[in-house]
Amino acid sequence: MSSFTDRLMGKLFSRPKHRKAQRPHSAAAVMESSHGGRSGGGGGDARRDRLSSLPEASLKQVHEDAVVSVAVMLPELCLSGSKDGVVRLYDFHRQNLVESWSGHNGAITKVCYGASCNGIFSASRDKTIKLWHLKNPHCVQEFMGHTLVVSAIHFNADSSCLCSGSRDNTVRLWDVESGICTRVNTIPQNLVTGVKFVPGSSLLVQTGEDKEVRIFDLRCLEPVFSFPKKQYIQMCCDVSQDGHYICSSSNGFSGNGCEATVWDLRSRQMLQELRGHHEAVEACVFMFGAGVERPLLVASASRDCTVRLWDRESGACLSECPLSGAGPLTSLATCPDGRILVGSFNQGVHILENQSGVLHPWFHF
Repeated sequence: MSSFTDRLMGKLFSRPKHRKAQRPHSAAAVMESSHGGRSGGGGGDARRDRLSSLPEASLKQVHEDAVVSVAVMLPELCLSGSKDGVVRLYDFHRQNLVESWSGHNGAITKVCYGASCNGIFSASRDKTIKLWHLKNPHCVQEFMGHTLVVSAIHFNADSSCLCSGSRDNTVRLWDVESGICTRVNTIPQNLVTGVKFVPGSSLLVQTGEDKEVRIFDLRCLEPVFSFPKKQYIQMCCDVSQDGHYICSSSNGFSGNGCEATVWDLRSRQMLQELRGHHEAVEACVFMFGAGVERPLLVASASRDCTVRLWDRESGACLSECPLSGAGPLTSLATCPDGRILVGSFNQGVHILENQSGVLHPWFHF
């Protein structure tokens, strides 16, 4: 084990000491430090060759309970949140635990990374949201105001504004720097499951247990449009990078419901229902670059222990990847290189490779 890792592991598993606040380190700086500097020329080629030959592996899991949320920090860093109440940062190329944060009094429900502020956001069943910085074990900002489980979080382009949704029927906007809630919207029976800012606009997408996909105007935080109500609870939402398309996923059982749906935000119409899963679809995401430089592809993960890759235009399933032993799949995130991170109940985080539209298990931790 490297001296860097020795120091990190000692810090992570010993009693943290209070210290003066430091400026947040960028993810790139952490990677530079953990890799001991980037080698040029042939060194990078050698590293890529080594990575491409790595077999699917099973290590001791970095979490002690189900992983319920994953996010990407740089192509090789996975941010994960678990029912064990801990947020961890893992370098899956080098198979190293980089950093860990704990401080919530309940299970984690969502994690996300704000690149502009180098901030790690975590939501929890303890009704709070916390902001963490790299190389600092202590929470640097806490967002308090929800009265029930915080079930969804997302941030705007410059990470200055955070949106959250809760089972208390509210959607909230927060100023990241001050931690102050700037706007609240309450809709009866709107148990929120997902929120996403729409790039290049003043719009927000929200899904909930009332089976609706709503569009909010951020300037007043009021709904301006709702797509036709689905048959089952909408479990999550995502927005394409160009801001033109939305996908949401449905609860269900035995093939009833269990679909991902693609919506056109401009025409305000449903485009495709992506059917094939046999149990509830817990997560759906557009592949990185979808709708910008690449064909519009959607990945979905289900309680049926499979990940599927879909072509939005035709609705065809391009690939189905079963993850035997993983248990119900909970969450998805996509990397710029086409890899997919998958949170699971029983096997931590799986990494899938996308090879010309065909998904293959690559590694899990």
